[in-house]
Amino acid sequence: MEHKNMKGWLYLLPAILFLGVFMVYPLVDVFVYSFEEGYNSASQTFFGVGLYNYSYVLHDTYFLQAVKNTFVLVIITVPLSTGIALLISLGLNRITPLKEFFQTVYFLPYVTNTLAVGLVFMILFKKTAYSDGMINLLINAFGGSSVDFIDGPYWAKMFVLCFYTIWIVMPFKILILTSSLASVNKVYYKAAQVDGTRPFRVFYKITLPMISPFIFYLVITGFIGAFKAYSDAVALFGTDLNAAGMNTMVGYIYDMLYGNSGGYPSYASAAAIILFAIVLTITVINLMISSKQKVQ
Repeated sequence: MEHKNMKGWLYLLPAILFLGVFMVYPLVDVFVYSFEEGYNSASQTFFGVGLYNYSYVLHDTYFLQAVKNTFVLVIITVPLSTGIALLISLGLNRITPLKEFFQTVYFLPYVTNTLAVGLVFMILFKKTAYSDGMINLLINAFGGSSVDFIDGPYWAKMFVLCFYTIWIVMPFKILILTSSLASVNKVYYKAAQVDGTRPFRVFYKITLPMISPFIFYLVITGFIGAFKAYSDAVALFGTDLNAAGMNTMVGYIYDMLYGNSGGYPSYASAAAIILFAIVLTITVINLMISSKQKVQ
């Protein structure tokens, strides 16, 4: 028995070493940096230990703006993308001819480079000296006035960012949900058909409970992914996200390390720990809700 246990640990050793070197150690290192006040990366020195880095970050207007942008992005995009993906998956599940073709079409945005998609969105939404953009042309055609979605008001920029994020993440969710719908035992549907159960009740009582683990998985990963958003904003508004007022928490951390305000690893570490705490808290809450649903 001990020999088998040793053999199992040997199989796990490469993964444990990989996780320890590339995940656990960096997290501990960042946690230590976050308490070192006035850390100098060149001389590897600091002049004190305390909570000043956290105080600075939590009072920084750029960080507070980044937190606001990130939470707005999370609250809007995660429920909307999951709900729309579920509706599309239900529609695809009912289609027999060309079903695989439509699944491939919906999955294409997921394998397309995010910066390339961002460039297309800029062409659609950005006002230039020569054109107001295709979206504004459509708005004008229906009697509306043009809106500068890239350099204009905050709500317009946030709309484009949310739209872009939903467009990017939805294909993966459609793939997962179509697979989960295909795995539901058809016997339940036949029994419901014999009983004359209405379609909505079939969905609420059979389909939704059967695919709920997949939905919770998508919600949890969606929250984590939205909190880590950065390249989406860069693709639309450029690298100076602070000037555009559209920075995210990950973007703020990057700027503190390498951007225009770079060279402050202690501040970046404090912001990273705050982000880690927020994501961990929301993930735990989602898991607790998921476990309660399973018990019921």
